[in-house]
Amino acid sequence: MSIQQDTSQDRSSLLESIDRTQILQNLLKLNNRLLAPFSTHLEKRHKISLNEFRVLMLIGDLGTTASHELAERLGVNTMAVSRAVGSLNRHGRISVDVDPMSRRRKVLRLTEEGRRLYAEMTPTTDGVSAYLFEALRADEVLAFNHYVQTLTARLEARDEKGRSIFLERTRPDAGSDDSAA
Repeated sequence: MSIQQDTSQDRSSLLESIDRTQILQNLLKLNNRLLAPFSTHLEKRHKISLNEFRVLMLIGDLGTTASHELAERLGVNTMAVSRAVGSLNRHGRISVDVDPMSRRRKVLRLTEEGRRLYAEMTPTTDGVSAYLFEALRADEVLAFNHYVQTLTARLEARDEKGRSIFLERTRPDAGSDDSAA
């Protein structure tokens, strides 16, 4: 047996011994715990939903953007972004203007009220990030970021027909449909 085969078998044995469902549960728990400061400190005080918060903060980071760009960056569907954009606009937190270069594109920007709110909420988001990553060494933060990017890219991969490979392979009936593989 070659060293490469031996290493491959060791890797397979190791993968079989890992409880991937538990890792997924831990990842979901991490996500929920990360949202606690939002619901505890920001949601009621500023009368803002989670999606509105995420959209407002990303517009603040980007300066100007469009709804479809937000949906892509946030990893949520365009309807969720559309509802958040509508609410933020109604509450005077963002402006929605037609892009003079492309009449079909609407440009989103923070209003004065949106910039004030962004400035007020930024320390909380920075505090969450600082607190979370203080538990790791710099090389671990870089490795974690690499893993998150790798897993996100896998979840966003598309097949030759433009379908989400992730959604196709995780359908309840995917085992009986060889064309989704």
